[in-house]
Amino acid sequence: MLKTKAALLYGLNEDWKVEEVEVGDPVAGEVMVKLAASGMCHSDEHVRTGDIPIPSWPFIGGHEGAGTVIKVGAGVTSLKEGDHVVLAFIPACGRCPSCSSGHQNICDLGAYLLGGTAIADGTHRIRNAAGDGVTPMCLLGTFSPYVTIHEASAVKIEDDIPLDKAALVGCGVTTGWGSSVYAAEVQAGEDVVVIGIGGVGANAVQGAKAAGARRIIAIDPVEFKREQAMLLGATHTFASMAEAAQPVNELTWGKMADKAVICVGRIEGEHIAEAMALIGKGGTTVVTGMGGIEDIDVKLSLFELTLLQKRVQGAIFGGGNPRFDIPKLLGLYRDGQLKLDELITKTYKLEDINQGYADMLEGKNIRGLIVYGEDDY
Repeated sequence: MLKTKAALLYGLNEDWKVEEVEVGDPVAGEVMVKLAASGMCHSDEHVRTGDIPIPSWPFIGGHEGAGTVIKVGAGVTSLKEGDHVVLAFIPACGRCPSCSSGHQNICDLGAYLLGGTAIADGTHRIRNAAGDGVTPMCLLGTFSPYVTIHEASAVKIEDDIPLDKAALVGCGVTTGWGSSVYAAEVQAGEDVVVIGIGGVGANAVQGAKAAGARRIIAIDPVEFKREQAMLLGATHTFASMAEAAQPVNELTWGKMADKAVICVGRIEGEHIAEAMALIGKGGTTVVTGMGGIEDIDVKLSLFELTLLQKRVQGAIFGGGNPRFDIPKLLGLYRDGQLKLDELITKTYKLEDINQGYADMLEGKNIRGLIVYGEDDY
């Protein structure tokens, strides 16, 4: 066991509490990782508010991290001590029907994502000072300098990639980029609308640009985020879907956009109809943003859906494959074809996590990043 600290939640709508925890040594199939950084994603806020249910409290957040392997459990052959890894919030076993058919983002191990215990043996790998088992976000819990995780959740990367930047590719970057490139299947010359420019939407803009989109229309009520979207490849920005409707019509000579990607922090049922109205015949709307687990009401024109042959497509991890796309995107970063440094608006200490989430909710950050230093280990 290793004593360290972590940011925990003890109930709905409570503040994060940074306190001492014990992280267990890796059992068969697991590794322990010393993290360099962790992104602060909106999905952890969804747990705090109850949009994402968990089986038990306390809960350790964080599912976007990168670091160095420091211990290896029995039977692990894909990793060794000293390896640099990105933690993928979707584990990929490589053997189930989904993985075998090229859909690692819906690996069967995803059934354990919010189960509260480790894949390897069904026990808790993290305990608080009282000895209570702690539920980790997406089997990871990167709001701690150390994690013990299954090797299916770790992707080896090249040693020259800065670990603090690499952390972002474990969730937000790949989810956004893939939502445009894979889920929406953006083609060269198409017009794309991205709704919500946060840690995911900013990268949907980058993905659309990489795919060769002609026009990239970014929509967000926060002026700062619209400005950042332009730096990342957007060609036009608007504060709302209602404000964008007529300009999109004019820009496309009445055809409307080919694709729309919804990346808002919390999706509501009416967003679907609004986004569908921005795309034309044969267009696709990708739903990447998350809503509450009990939300089942959606506004949608069935007339348009059928007669204009439009499509609504859900996406987790952007439809990407962790073991392929994480190294691929980091390669693009190395070659200057993907921006990562520019996504980090502000860095925080773990103890400042509540301020970091307040900044996110106030629209001040594209991505806030917790950076671990020597005093954290």
